[in-house]
Amino acid sequence: MATQIQKLVIDDLDGSEAKETVMFAIDGTEYEIDLSDDNAKSLRAALTPYIACARRSPAAAGRGRKRAGAPQRPSRDRSSEIRAWAKAQGLEVSERGRIASHIVARYEAAH
Repeated sequence: MATQIQKLVIDDLDGSEAKETVMFAIDGTEYEIDLSDDNAKSLRAALTPYIACARRSPAAAGRGRKRAGAPQRPSRDRSSEIRAWAKAQGLEVSERGRIASHIVARYEAAH
């Protein structure tokens, strides 16, 4: 007697049969979603104008996937740049030690 096992992937958006898993990232968080051909095309079409104006992240191009929960620490040179930028913006930043995450986030947004 033969046994046949089928794996059916369901579209996470509408419950139809999914054809692919689409991966994307926003705000530093990576996502994946199973979608039908139509929903995958719709997602890509919605993102196209943003992708056309965006640039690839050097961090994303140079590294594999990040460990979940791993803090991202700037290099010494980058820390110096962030400190100089923060001081020029009138933000309080210490001369040594960890730079507050909200300052790093503002620096990232400005650059």
